[in-house]
Amino acid sequence: MTLSREAGWALVTEYTEGESLRKHMLGVEAALTGYARLWGECEEEWAVVALLHDFDYEKYPDPADHPFRGVEILKAQGYPEWVTRAILSHADYSGVARESRLEHALFACDEMSGFVTAAALVRPSKSVMDLEASSVIKRMKDKAFARAVSRDDLRKGAEEIGVPLDEHITNVIRFMRERADALGLRGTAQRPDVSAVPNPDTSNPV
Repeated sequence: MTLSREAGWALVTEYTEGESLRKHMLGVEAALTGYARLWGECEEEWAVVALLHDFDYEKYPDPADHPFRGVEILKAQGYPEWVTRAILSHADYSGVARESRLEHALFACDEMSGFVTAAALVRPSKSVMDLEASSVIKRMKDKAFARAVSRDDLRKGAEEIGVPLDEHITNVIRFMRERADALGLRGTAQRPDVSAVPNPDTSNPV
């Protein structure tokens, strides 16, 4: 089948009513497609995987069901094995080891985009536009902040894609700034001078 972001988003809206979970999937899409663009991969294909990685979570939140029920739905609709495998691999408990560049990037962006969102929303501006990697790293050291997020997973995600942690955070912030309005992360901050944001290093792709 030909993958379509429009079809992927239709599944998201069919199975997910909650705005925060929808925005999470959009945040992962922003980060993952940013890396696809950076590494010369197909942005639309990576967008579909990002959108669908948690589309079943609202209806099937138990680890016994998620992401397995979602994968069953996708297989029935003809989604290719590399898509369903990537989705399975983002959950460590699935038993599917991450192997491809896409699989590693999905895990890294899933964890980090959620944490970046949380870090942005506690700022006075409630914005990703004035958020920097140093602030995110500071939040990572605060065990009381977003305590459900594994700091080990945040670090492991960066390691899996072969990008230093601070650089990965900068990349994810940069990619999410591009879609700040859709993510509800524009807040009251003004757009910063993009020339002051370091360009991502492309030398260490998976």
